[in-house]
Amino acid sequence: MTMSKNELACVLAAIRSQPWAIVPEYLEAIEAIALRSLDADVLSRVAADGHVAMIEASRAAVAAVGRRLEGASMSMQCDGTAVVPVFGTIFPRASMLGASTGGTALSSIMADMRVAWATESVERIVMLVDSPGGVVSGLGEAAEALRASPKPITAFVTGIGASAAYWLASQAQEIVLDRSAMVGSIGVLATTSRQEGPDASGRRSYEITSSGAPLKRPDPSTDEGRAAIQRDVDALEAVFVADVAAGRRVKASTVRSEFGRGAMVVAEEAVAAGMADRVGTLEAELSRGTGRNTGRTRGTGGGRRARAAAQVETRRRAAEERN
Repeated sequence: MTMSKNELACVLAAIRSQPWAIVPEYLEAIEAIALRSLDADVLSRVAADGHVAMIEASRAAVAAVGRRLEGASMSMQCDGTAVVPVFGTIFPRASMLGASTGGTALSSIMADMRVAWATESVERIVMLVDSPGGVVSGLGEAAEALRASPKPITAFVTGIGASAAYWLASQAQEIVLDRSAMVGSIGVLATTSRQEGPDASGRRSYEITSSGAPLKRPDPSTDEGRAAIQRDVDALEAVFVADVAAGRRVKASTVRSEFGRGAMVVAEEAVAAGMADRVGTLEAELSRGTGRNTGRTRGTGGGRRARAAAQVETRRRAAEERN
């Protein structure tokens, strides 16, 4: 189905209506895909980094791990280890845009986590990460749930663990990186636009907000509007930084000063900075014993609640499959 220019503009506006924790070039690519500007230079730049091929290789690796984790939508089980993939752009829930950009729904990631928590034969979880980040919505709640996991989680970054993906990975008891992996891009991004003249059809759009809500749609062309947008992204960044600090057990000031300052950091440098624990291989992680203490144990407060929620999720999925 061909969309009109006005409809495409609405799609772009929807993308820009929410804050993102993502590598900036990937947000540009998502906007280009949404507008079907498949010849856009940004798509060439993203394709050139080989990331799409790496994601496909990671998907194949997950499929080859073992058997499907019963009750899960995308995870696998290898002996006592569940492998939960976090691939591509992270969206709050399944959507056409997510599917068209090779993304993953945060709701699916967490549903599979709850299934793994409830499965008696699963003793540990490997969160397999290769993602440029995604939408901020829901990440704070997900981070809290991962931090309270009743079973040990190892985040293995096979390609990039950027922004929203690092937000989630940092809650694991241990972060292991492929020697060519990169992590970081800690920060929040917002894009916006405003109509300066008539569109191609000669029509001009106008907005009128209620008198008591001048900041409902901040105008980025004014100092007040830019300041309002800046306050929003800074407030979300503070939540991001606090979660990373809690997950990595460091001070927030350390995250701000030593965890890349918004840049991506290569594996060995990330380990040296404390952003990850060590460099390794996926094969080694999957063959590890399930009872090993990584030295980053946490209390299991909330564990019983997590198990109960996981059992509900398992029963729900089983009922759906029967129907």
